[in-house]
Amino acid sequence: MLKGEYNHTIDSKGRIIVPAKLREELGDSFVVTKGLDGCLWMFDATEWAKVEAEIQAMPFTLKEARMLSRFMIAGAYDAEPDKQGRMLIPPALREYAGIDKDVVLAGVGSRVELWSKERYENASDFGDMDEMAEKLIELGFRL
Repeated sequence: MLKGEYNHTIDSKGRIIVPAKLREELGDSFVVTKGLDGCLWMFDATEWAKVEAEIQAMPFTLKEARMLSRFMIAGAYDAEPDKQGRMLIPPALREYAGIDKDVVLAGVGSRVELWSKERYENASDFGDMDEMAEKLIELGFRL
């Protein structure tokens, strides 16, 4: 399971260091794509195959299915860390996620979320967790 928060910076060539613990879980090759909330998502090969299969199973006649396919699959990038553990983030993905210097990699179970530090801090305001927990309980979540 992917977990933990890691702070890094992006270099002038658009590369970041993927922490060793995350590289162990992600493997030698993984997929980076647009995620929700303005971040990027990183999947190991097995998880990516599941995501891609779910998207491909939707009827292409459904507009939302076509949009999701373009959003996640067309923008996907096969990443392979170099010997120093760095991976390149393509310019289009950096632009989408607003990444220009400071980044946060957050392991959240089946994927890693890659954020600009500023966006991560804004998205991680956990002030309303009690209200959110009540909503999740209504959906069947139990601690």
